[in-house]
Amino acid sequence: MSLYGRRPQIFFLLPALFVLALVMFYPLIYVLWLSFHRRFLIFNVSEFIGFGNYVFLFLQDERFWNALYNTLYFTITSVFLELVFGLAIAVLLSRGFRGRGSVLSILLIPWVVPAVVSAKIWEWIYNPDFGILNFILKININWLGDPFWALNAAVLVDVWKATPFVALLLIAGFQTIPNDLFRAAKVDGASSWYIFWRITLPLLKPTILVVLVFRTLDAFRVFDTIYVLTGGGPANTTETLSIYTYKLLFHTLQFGYGSSVAVVIFVFTGIVTVFYMWLLSRG
Repeated sequence: MSLYGRRPQIFFLLPALFVLALVMFYPLIYVLWLSFHRRFLIFNVSEFIGFGNYVFLFLQDERFWNALYNTLYFTITSVFLELVFGLAIAVLLSRGFRGRGSVLSILLIPWVVPAVVSAKIWEWIYNPDFGILNFILKININWLGDPFWALNAAVLVDVWKATPFVALLLIAGFQTIPNDLFRAAKVDGASSWYIFWRITLPLLKPTILVVLVFRTLDAFRVFDTIYVLTGGGPANTTETLSIYTYKLLFHTLQFGYGSSVAVVIFVFTGIVTVFYMWLLSRG
């Protein structure tokens, strides 16, 4: 069909494209523009400083590097655990057994619960005075107030919430693998472990990459769960880049410097997305 023949369809798409540009590209360009300015709303100061914010960010701001470390630790640890547990659950649920549908429905409950609600539930579980976790373990640990435990406690909450989503995607991936391959391998005398490593896992790689894309981007941008649990404390030991950006923008009203941190988050997520898409394109 020629461009002339497609004109009605293009005209119908224009309103949607306009709205998309308005709500996505304009804020992105505006944040990028702000990142090149020193702008303190509280003092009514706004001046162009070029890459000054980025120079200070990477060379002098220790709090930024602390937030970056916390973000990377949270992302790598949570995504790894979610993939391991999700894969184990998917292997178990891919086998037909009575009550499989009910088990899958119950499994999805943590995923459908809003993140803020999940965080408040776990805040009660972690409570050092009357929390159920200390009661069961017969110990007295301030899980969210101890710098060593706080970030790991937040990781556990994210793993609890996101693992069902990972398992669901991997179960869908299992459905695409022909059963004939498993039958042929068993006829040849292959063990279950050999079948998993040589047949199941290689054929699940595209699905695993999709899981990694979703979970890596989501975990790197984490805000709500940690903010509700700890607010970034104690002593900034759970402060991620998203929380740091929020505090810069809305606590200290440093719109220029806060925008530069937001741009760094955007660039990192863009690089990760391109990398995963490249891996997917290679099959």
